[in-house]
Amino acid sequence: MADGVQRSAIITGASLGIGRAIALRLAADGAGVMLVGREESALQAVCDEIRSHDGSADYIVVSLEDRAAAAAIVARALDRFGRLDILVNCASATINDDIFTVTDDQWAQGFEVKVFAALRLCRAAWPALKEAGGAVVNIGGIGARTPRADGAMTGALSAALMAISKSLAERGIAEGVQVNMINPGFIRTPRSEGLLARALGTDDVDEAARIGAANLGATRPGRPEDVAALVAFILSPGGDYLQGAIIDLDGGATRGI
Repeated sequence: MADGVQRSAIITGASLGIGRAIALRLAADGAGVMLVGREESALQAVCDEIRSHDGSADYIVVSLEDRAAAAAIVARALDRFGRLDILVNCASATINDDIFTVTDDQWAQGFEVKVFAALRLCRAAWPALKEAGGAVVNIGGIGARTPRADGAMTGALSAALMAISKSLAERGIAEGVQVNMINPGFIRTPRSEGLLARALGTDDVDEAARIGAANLGATRPGRPEDVAALVAFILSPGGDYLQGAIIDLDGGATRGI
């Protein structure tokens, strides 16, 4: 049943890390949020946190590799909130490993979740977004700007998503849908902290994060809330002139023009 919210949003990858932070921020800003992920207990925990602050939230457990998932997600959001204003594609299934070590199946899964699922969701959500004068924010990674041998999948997937974002933004000009993309740098999440700490041979995740940011030449380690704040700005009246923008949010680590 529709909640009657003023704005509603779909956020993929919403159970943890950056996606969770975006969901919490948009809910705090008054949007009804439909959380998308694979782990029900984690999604339920985010929902409970939002509802404990009088926010409006629901979730749907799906695998984004399922080609029928996009239509089901959009239908669930429209049924719950009665409208759809925002789509945030944040889900990812990337493997940080040597370019020749990543298998064909892992490459295929990565593209399914990061690129094809985002495209399918944009296609399914577009009519509702067009009606609402809504917005799409895609979350990639700075590997799209500076691909590395040990992070080739992140670079390839994010670069593909950048091209799709630019194409959709051109269509969005004519049809009233705002489309932009954020490329985060090193963001402190449990997964990234664990990977970095193991790579550096330490149990001190704070020190590992500091060293990791310094090695990248960034001002500091990033936080999921940094990404969420930028998403909120893009979706605010002050960000409405952004269209087709690809914003590197990485503390200055990317130096290419």
